[in-house]
Amino acid sequence: MSDSQEFEQEYADLGATTQNAMDIAETSMDIVRQFVPDETLADRVRQKSVHSMGDIEFQHLIEFTGGDDLGDDEDAPVRAGARAVLEEATIVTDITMSKAGITGRGHNCEKRKAIGNGAELAKETGMTRTAASVLELDKQGVYDGAIATIGNAPTAAFALADCIENGTRPAAIVATPVGFVKAEESRQRIRGVSEEYDVPAITNVGRRGGSGLAAALTNELIHVAKDVRTDDLELEVTADARAARVESESKDE
Repeated sequence: MSDSQEFEQEYADLGATTQNAMDIAETSMDIVRQFVPDETLADRVRQKSVHSMGDIEFQHLIEFTGGDDLGDDEDAPVRAGARAVLEEATIVTDITMSKAGITGRGHNCEKRKAIGNGAELAKETGMTRTAASVLELDKQGVYDGAIATIGNAPTAAFALADCIENGTRPAAIVATPVGFVKAEESRQRIRGVSEEYDVPAITNVGRRGGSGLAAALTNELIHVAKDVRTDDLELEVTADARAARVESESKDE
């Protein structure tokens, strides 16, 4: 069995593994595609956000910032994240729940969680355990070149933003911390450093979010990488060029 066939067999979208489950997953995504465009890589992330949140309008709350070698179009964070998966970069989450939601199939990336590190720093300073955990892992160089996924803790997002200001460069960020205290502000902070330092990031606006959403969006980066690996997708294309290609193919039909 070739590598591409192996990854094709191991990876099933939305975590489905049985035929019945895969049929349900595909039907679900077919319904989502009736309401969300299907032209760009960013659209794929929007679709996954809608499926994860059960809310068609959530597609309008997803933000794409930062750029890559092709530019700062909305597909840039998805391309960057997929490249990182293909390069077997570490995926670092804020808490256990985010880590548990990220598939272990279809990639060879190490999955790590920040929480559980930095206990002494948290005790000494009084900062949250998640913030201290991010700072501790950053001291070890873990976030450079990694996919940083934050689904729960706003303080983890603030800490990561500080690390980026001090020179840390994740390959891509998925940040959707949820809540009523500083959650929205923490994502604004991530978008700010993403744009200033050209670090690709996927975030959302508003108070909603959570670990399930962060895991789902990270899984879509893995799914995009799988499609590249199996020659079902060309990665190095801008969003505008990809959308134009889809429109042209639609007219031909």
